[in-house]
Amino acid sequence: MSDYVKPAAAVILPFVGGFAGSLVTQKNIPTWYEGLKHPSWRPPNRVFGPVWSLLYGSMGYASYLVWRDGGGFGGDAAVPLAWYGSQLALNWAWTPLFFGFHSLKWAFVDIIALWGAISGTIYTFHGINETAAYLMIPYLGWVTFASALNFWHWKNNPSIEEKKD
Repeated sequence: MSDYVKPAAAVILPFVGGFAGSLVTQKNIPTWYEGLKHPSWRPPNRVFGPVWSLLYGSMGYASYLVWRDGGGFGGDAAVPLAWYGSQLALNWAWTPLFFGFHSLKWAFVDIIALWGAISGTIYTFHGINETAAYLMIPYLGWVTFASALNFWHWKNNPSIEEKKD
């Protein structure tokens, strides 16, 4: 396999769930999300796509570095890549919870678990490839911010959750 295919595949993988999530998000922004109360510190909607693109690309490349330097799934990289897969699944689950099911509470529960999984990923990546760990730090920062935003939406839009509980 070409030397470019493996890193390209690793970089593309996070975008798979991101693309699927964008299908749910796009139809719910004008019909539901814009009807919520929002904090003054919420970024414009146009910021999210470019930010997630950078983060997905960097996390994908980080996973490749760990896979390469840690001997793949059968080597020392197995546990770090399991952490990576866990955080990726939690990342992909957040969008349908928030935008699809309009469950601000369960999206918040998911994003807190995601934060922990990203932290575990960074910690375990560091033992294999420091650069890979550092590539994940902006992602953790963004998810920290997104967690605060999710929490604000949940607590300031109670009628949304009251209808679901």
